[in-house]
Amino acid sequence: MPVFPSVFVSHGAPTLVLENSAGRDFLATLGTRLGRPSAILAVSAHWTTRVPAVSGASRPETVHDFHGFPDALYRLRYPAPGAPALAERVAGLTGAVVDPTQGLDHGAWVPLMLMYPEADIPVAQFAVQPGRGAAEHIALGHRLAELRQEGVLVLASGGAVHNLREFVYGGGRTAPWASGFADWLDATLTAGDGDAVADWLSRCPDARRAHPTDEHFLPLPVALGAAGERFRAERLHAGFEHGSLGMQAYAFTNPADGAMEGLGQEAAPAA
Repeated sequence: MPVFPSVFVSHGAPTLVLENSAGRDFLATLGTRLGRPSAILAVSAHWTTRVPAVSGASRPETVHDFHGFPDALYRLRYPAPGAPALAERVAGLTGAVVDPTQGLDHGAWVPLMLMYPEADIPVAQFAVQPGRGAAEHIALGHRLAELRQEGVLVLASGGAVHNLREFVYGGGRTAPWASGFADWLDATLTAGDGDAVADWLSRCPDARRAHPTDEHFLPLPVALGAAGERFRAERLHAGFEHGSLGMQAYAFTNPADGAMEGLGQEAAPAA
């Protein structure tokens, strides 16, 4: 059984699944590049809880947790089976509470619909806890690391840069603060500096403008942690959409566990 990397993707706006964009094209090829896991643990920015939680629904609903978008978006469904056994395994590893009713929010189903459109791989969803910090989320990731040895894909979905206050539909040139944070993140991850990720708000002056709230950043440290202490980060995609949404994606591996590497890097498009 292959050992999957843990993966962080930026899911962009909910309309990503309907519109032509570089981010959509990237996600539409990623599932083929990764191959088929036995199950998926989707760590979503859009499920926030006080304490760690994992969904145990056997048939998770497709949750349309947004407002004011085209009707076509609300008609979409991602009818993947749930993964109650995986949820129990995650609870045992992390102490997470199992929620038997939580469905798949758009942080999970939007990238999954593009990556694995057949919707036939069992999925459980894992929450993030804003306010508990990146270091605690790295530690949660460490507890999930052995899942990768079992053919599970830990897929963290958030946003490398996520500032809706400066969102411009259709984009425009990327602001220096946004590209500055993306550059800092890329340099930090490729250097293998987990300590800097844990202390991201202090290490990068653009951090709080890039993320006015924490929830879209926190899936990334979970993915990083799931690769273990000596992680390697490989950038899979870069670029911006709608001005303030960074679409960077990374695969995290550990040289000790034989996870697949060399998934291919894309050049960042011009801002």
